[in-house]
Amino acid sequence: MRKTGWAAAAGLGSLVLLLTACGSSGSSASSSGSTPTTTAQAQASGSALGGIEPGDVVLIVQKSAIGYVLAEANGQVVYTYGKDTKGGSPMCTGSCAAAWPAVTGKPLASSADKLPGTLGTVSDANEAKQVTYDGLPLYTYKGAKVYVTTGNGVDGVWHVVKLSAGDIASS
Repeated sequence: MRKTGWAAAAGLGSLVLLLTACGSSGSSASSSGSTPTTTAQAQASGSALGGIEPGDVVLIVQKSAIGYVLAEANGQVVYTYGKDTKGGSPMCTGSCAAAWPAVTGKPLASSADKLPGTLGTVSDANEAKQVTYDGLPLYTYKGAKVYVTTGNGVDGVWHVVKLSAGDIASS
């Protein structure tokens, strides 16, 4: 079925209103320094007027050998660190950060996925915006192959973000 010009214009107007609302609510930070972004806000801002911008980090649900996990769109599986606290400053710094680089940038959920948790950011030791999932900072495992979860369980403190097949949006 073909949309009329009026229907398309109405849809575009709704998108502009949604983006305006999302832009104003995402500008405030909590006292912990964490800036949460709902999945809908991340999807809307990522799909708006041209899509992904420099500095954006797209997160996806990816099937791995241990089940569905959260990964960057480039295939790097992301991890949480057991010594981090929700909304707190990232604890993996120095030599730790050399092996476990922080995921930095503006987080966006893939439009093909519906993440059950909340994306956000927190300032790291270098004042960069480190991506968070449900308030926990995210990292990658340096040198890991794409879609491989070799970092899961390292030293008992590194963990993938487990998801399910139900977190993949149906077409």
